Amino acid sequence: MSYNKAFFNKVFSDKRMERYFTLYPHDEKRAITHYRCNLQLSEAMYVSLSVFEVTLRNALCRELRQMTGRDDWYAVFPNTPGLSNLNRYITQAAKQISGRHEQITPSKIVAELTLGFWVSLLNSEYERILWKDLRRAFPFMPKAKRQRKNVSAPLNRFRAFRNRVFHNESICWNINRVRDIHSEMMEVLGWMNRDVPGWLSQYDRFPSVTSDICATMNWQ
Repeated sequence: MSYNKAFFNKVFSDKRMERYFTLYPHDEKRAITHYRCNLQLSEAMYVSLSVFEVTLRNALCRELRQMTGRDDWYAVFPNTPGLSNLNRYITQAAKQISGRHEQITPSKIVAELTLGFWVSLLNSEYERILWKDLRRAFPFMPKAKRQRKNVSAPLNRFRAFRNRVFHNESICWNINRVRDIHSEMMEVLGWMNRDVPGWLSQYDRFPSVTSDICATMNWQ
C-alpha cells in the first residue's frame, strides 16, 4: 500500500491536508511526516488536557457546593440575578442524560457539563457574583496574581487549544507555543493542587514526544 498524497487527501480530505502539502510543495514525504507529527503531538497532549479538565471541574464544583450548601448547586441559577443564563448549560446536560434513559443526578449533571461551562464561570460577567467563592478553588495561586482575570485568561486559552486537539485540528506549527501552553497548564494545575503536576509528570509523554518531533522535523 502506498501512503502517498492521494491516499491522505482521500482519507483526511484535501482541505485538511492542503496546509501540509502547500508548505512542502516539492517534498510529499515531509508533508506526510509533518501531519503524522501533528497526530502524535495531539495524542501527547491528551493526558494533561484530561487531567486538567477533571481537576478544574472538581475544584469548582467543590466551591459551588460550599457556596450554595447543596449538592445540586446549579438549581439556584434560575432564581439568582446574573446567573440565570447559565441554566442553559444545565438544561442541555439534563437532556443528554435523559436521552440515554438515565436518572438525572447531581453527579451526572456535573460529569455532563462541558469544559466551556466551567471556564465561563470565571468570565468577567460573573466576577461580582462568583469570584469571591470560586477563587478558593485556586488556593496555591501566588498572592500577587490572585485576580479573576489571571485565571480566566489561561483557562480560555486552554479551552480553545483543547478544542483544536479534540477536533483533530492542526497544532503542530509552532512547537514552542505548544510547549508554553503545556507549561502554563501545569502551573495552573498547581494553583488548584500543588501535588498534581508532580504526579502527572510521571505519566506525561509530552516532553519526550516534542523532543522526538523536533528531531524528526529537524526543528530547533
